[in-house]
Amino acid sequence: MKRPARKPRLNDDDLELWRRVTDRTEKLDLKSLFTPEIDPPAPVPPEIRKPTVTAMGKPAPKPRRNTHDLVPSLSDQFRSAAVQMDQKSFARMKRGKLRPEGRIDLHGMTLDRAHPALNRFIQSAHRSGKRLVLVITGKGKARDDGGPIPVRHGVLRHQVPQWLATPPLAALVLQVSPAHISHGGGGAYYVYLRRQR
Repeated sequence: MKRPARKPRLNDDDLELWRRVTDRTEKLDLKSLFTPEIDPPAPVPPEIRKPTVTAMGKPAPKPRRNTHDLVPSLSDQFRSAAVQMDQKSFARMKRGKLRPEGRIDLHGMTLDRAHPALNRFIQSAHRSGKRLVLVITGKGKARDDGGPIPVRHGVLRHQVPQWLATPPLAALVLQVSPAHISHGGGGAYYVYLRRQR
């Protein structure tokens, strides 16, 4: 019968290395690593409401809520934005009574072509002393193919206000507002520029 092989003893170098390792380590506090499981609170039953009835005696349709989109809609964003320009001029602009002094049509461009074109246009308009310009984005095409990642309708329409609110354009832009129907409606923006200093 063979005897089990003896494990070799550690030499002085190995022991010194082991001491260095143990000097640098900290003892684990197992209590801080593991927390006791707590039962979650019991679910609250939903409130049952009686359906509202229309004048015709039929139940009113439930309002549709879009719960998957965490970003407020463009109309909500513009409605909640503070007016930075003169209130009278803003009201006239919203009604389409102010005439834009320049315009750029980004409709059909890709994002990588539209962004530099918008930068050049806004900077040029500001240098030449223009105050109100029109940026046409188009309303966008519905391209959602039903895949797992939703595709935003009107990519340029959503992206242009963000570009106008970030450097280098943010320092030149005083107000951005959806255009009046006579100037393109939901597919265009009024951009009111700051005065030159």
